[in-house]
Amino acid sequence: MKKTTIATLTLLSICTSITRAGEPDITLTPLTPTRDWAFSIEAYLLATAIEGDASIGVIRNAKVDVGFDDILKNLDMGAMLHFEAVKNNTWGFYLDYGFMDLSGGTENSLGGTVKAGVRQGVLDAVVFRRFAPADYTIDIYGGVRWWDNNIDLEINSALFPGTTEASVSEDWIDAIVGARLFKPISEKYTLTSQLDLGGFGLESNFTASGSVGFQYQASESIIVDFRYKATWVDYESGNLGTPGSFAYDTVTHGPLLGLTFKF
Repeated sequence: MKKTTIATLTLLSICTSITRAGEPDITLTPLTPTRDWAFSIEAYLLATAIEGDASIGVIRNAKVDVGFDDILKNLDMGAMLHFEAVKNNTWGFYLDYGFMDLSGGTENSLGGTVKAGVRQGVLDAVVFRRFAPADYTIDIYGGVRWWDNNIDLEINSALFPGTTEASVSEDWIDAIVGARLFKPISEKYTLTSQLDLGGFGLESNFTASGSVGFQYQASESIIVDFRYKATWVDYESGNLGTPGSFAYDTVTHGPLLGLTFKF
């Protein structure tokens, strides 16, 4: 509840700053406003860590702790892309997809081990409305977030012989609403921030994503993106502790470096 309240208040503070003092008119954003439709595509790397816990069947609250050092050693595959389109610099949409296939492990206080293999794909598909009330730009958006997870757990308790293993493949779709801000601070640099909330108990109990950073205008058609991004999810299905049940309560976070091409 605490993280939901904090994130909600932050989102409301962004939204209430909007006025209708004038038509959108921006010169430094991810997209070029000189045509009816403008497009951009960004390839990015997220130096990710995943922290939290997972429950699969009779295994309850197993620690999921996959750090960036684990990812460097154990990343089997990764792809992260963002595509965006906007019409007349007012209405637009974007698709953002991140996929990772990785593994890692941790040791508990009794000397036992928990090994986790995580194949996580997250797709955001949203529609936004753009406003430019002053020397900044705000996009208000709504859409869906699709989670596609395969998780393998192997637990050695150190108290009993043998290991306990469990696997699950689960996907779901959450509704999300959010806002993002672009604030030019010089001819070349723009501050950016983004926050959304979702879940609302329809599928997951809660999901949110937030980022903050800046963009560097390398040329008329190329932008370098530096941000720190975090995505939370709290999802449950079935009766926990029984066969077939699943719970996933994690945060995926890390610095992001992207290269955007406008066309």
